[in-house]
Amino acid sequence: MKTKFRNFFVYSLAIFILSLFFLALNKNQNYDTKNLINKEISNFSLKSLDDKTFINSVDLKENNFTLINFWASWCAPCRLEHQNLIKLKDYNVKILGINFKDKKNHAIKFLKELGNPYYLLAKDEAGKESVKFGVYGIPESILVDNNLKVIKKFIGPLDDNDFKQIVAMTKK
Repeated sequence: MKTKFRNFFVYSLAIFILSLFFLALNKNQNYDTKNLINKEISNFSLKSLDDKTFINSVDLKENNFTLINFWASWCAPCRLEHQNLIKLKDYNVKILGINFKDKKNHAIKFLKELGNPYYLLAKDEAGKESVKFGVYGIPESILVDNNLKVIKKFIGPLDDNDFKQIVAMTKK
């Protein structure tokens, strides 16, 4: 009798665990780009890179368009995309740079070396705030309008085609 009960328990537990696994596979993830489009980003408050102020979602509402760019000095693809961020300064888009899991002095050196395309600079030292944006790796960028609605999410380094697409989407 104990063997039958034990077998029943083991099979029931296995079915329960497999059910949870398959339910989790079908769950929408934060980084599912299709889910983010036309949705408003969550309110946020991040410490500025210079530790003097806080940057929050309200700061972005004064811009027609903001590109939120997650980057780090240690990130080789971030270095590759940087030239396209610099070029965007001449267009109708402001860039909020969120420095991801980096050391402040390394980030400052990176910007001195390659130029600073950001109108606002924030930091996410632990990487926890970036998860709220659906970011799971860097570089990633999110283009939002002045209502904080996501227009497009770019995963990976911005290339020339992404640059052209951002310029086209932000012309008004």
